[in-house]
Amino acid sequence: MKELVKRYPKAPVNAVDGLSFEVAPGEIFGLLGPNGAGKSTTIGVLTTRVKATSGSATVAGRDVIRDGVRARSAFAVVPQRSNLDRSLTPRQNLRFHAAYHGFSRAYRNARADELLDQFGLTEAADKKIDFYSGGMTQRLMIARSMMHEPTVLFLDEPTTGLDPQSRIFLWERVREMRDRGVTIVLTTHDMDEAAEMSDRVGIVDHGKLLALDTPGALTRRLSGQAVLELTVTPAPGDDADKLIAALTDVDGVARGERVSSAGPAIPAAALAMMAARGGPPPTMPAMPAADGAEVTVRLYLDRAAAALLGPVVSVLDARGATLANVQLGDPSLEDVFIDLTGRGLR
Repeated sequence: MKELVKRYPKAPVNAVDGLSFEVAPGEIFGLLGPNGAGKSTTIGVLTTRVKATSGSATVAGRDVIRDGVRARSAFAVVPQRSNLDRSLTPRQNLRFHAAYHGFSRAYRNARADELLDQFGLTEAADKKIDFYSGGMTQRLMIARSMMHEPTVLFLDEPTTGLDPQSRIFLWERVREMRDRGVTIVLTTHDMDEAAEMSDRVGIVDHGKLLALDTPGALTRRLSGQAVLELTVTPAPGDDADKLIAALTDVDGVARGERVSSAGPAIPAAALAMMAARGGPPPTMPAMPAADGAEVTVRLYLDRAAAALLGPVVSVLDARGATLANVQLGDPSLEDVFIDLTGRGLR
């Protein structure tokens, strides 16, 4: 895709504004962006549902702007909401899809059986779709998309609302497709999912590409080599914002911000011990901050977190603040996303 532009009639700005990127064959590519960033319009152009204003775009080497009919045989789309034909059984949905693409009866029958087995749906293949769970419905939509053996698969929020077992099963199948050479283009608001599944991600906003790289490379670019997240109670009469400013002034802290959660408690005595040893920071899950006067602060560091525990605790002690919880770790893809696109609601 090169210099892609889409401007809707009467719109004050371009929905897609000179967007350019390439996705390698056999790659899982995550296209990320806040609501209204232009990613849905971009996918709409790539899947021939939206007509571009200018620029060029190809999928599997086929021009989606000038030869959409030919291009559609090379890709498949799995939307966020089910668009299965509820008047047909799951098996009939698969066979009808293959028939639409011109495959023989023998092929579509055999291919349907193969995919029903691969996606764990054989026993429920002839039941009504109305009896399918959300996970089964999503698996069936992906199975249907693979009936004509596309080389590119577009997935829109594929695991929204799925239970953990269905999510794991689904991503195992997606990885298998990738390993067989299918190119996957994924849109999701789940940053953890994008970081885990994508070989590369592109972050877009206001129709422009802000970043394009592997999840690991993007997080390493974020200012600070580590993250220290604290839940503290300021001393009576102290101002939380001034406390955050004091913590940010510690040598080695690149920047700081207030957030809404923190990890489990580490006793204050253990903090000094870890700092003295210089050992690696522990890995702990996040949990909501308590009600009341507590405030959660995230500090982005430009050196090892263990080396800064002592100075940070000293600032808290000097201001009479009480430390409740602490979490140490590395910047995440979500941190990169927020850093590039901001915290404002869309």
